[in-house]
Amino acid sequence: MSSFRLDRTKFKAQTADEAANHATYYQSLTWQERIKIANYLNSIAFNYPENNPPRLDRTKFTTRSRS
Repeated sequence: MSSFRLDRTKFKAQTADEAANHATYYQSLTWQERIKIANYLNSIAFNYPENNPPRLDRTKFTTRSRS
């Protein structure tokens, strides 16, 4: 996994509403950059290596036809 460090020089005083508005930042990114961020956050949340997600265990699911 990548090791990101907190850059303490990038602090900006903001109100709570300004700090909570992340949409403008993410809208300025390309869709590829947003996918990379989502992949990184999923790897952290589900504890797997960033570029090696776990495979779906297809034995846990069954399919059947509806009549």
